[in-house]
Amino acid sequence: MGARTDAALAQVVAARADAEEQLERLEAAARAAVDVPARVKKSPAKAAGIAAGGAFVALGGPKRLFRRAKRAVTGKEEELPSELLPKEVEQALRKLGSDGKKVRGTLEKEFAKYLEDRSKERKKEGLLATGVALATTVLRPSAVRVGKNLAERMLNPDAPSFEEQLEKLRARRRGSDEGSAASGGPRGEAGL
Repeated sequence: MGARTDAALAQVVAARADAEEQLERLEAAARAAVDVPARVKKSPAKAAGIAAGGAFVALGGPKRLFRRAKRAVTGKEEELPSELLPKEVEQALRKLGSDGKKVRGTLEKEFAKYLEDRSKERKKEGLLATGVALATTVLRPSAVRVGKNLAERMLNPDAPSFEEQLEKLRARRRGSDEGSAASGGPRGEAGL
């Protein structure tokens, strides 16, 4: 039974060493990814571009650009009136007379005529709105993809920085392991 216990102990020690190695690599990758000063020193233009792109996406730049493009194509939208009927409309209605049925009939006829005259322009506006909606539908996934790529580039550690952080971590761990082993702490044989 001693051989099996020794084998199990060796497996536990190997698994612990592997887990520590993976933890060191993960910590080094995280430190290298967020080591902004090193990235800026290495390539300041690239770092500035990534930061500007990230800020553009984070502050809603693509959405603003799409709204401006829509406004440029379709024109500025009119604000809603503060009153339901402007004074001029009320005055025009009073001029039509006091008979409600007659005024209503006149309004319906004039409105139908207006809609008929305006139908060609509405079709053109509908085509423009459809074109803008289609362009937005096509361009939005590209903008989202560019934003994701920028985020990945910002968080992706470069190899030299990663190796430097990994070596610092290992040196720090070696220093703490030597101190623990000398005192018989959890890393020494007495701690198993």
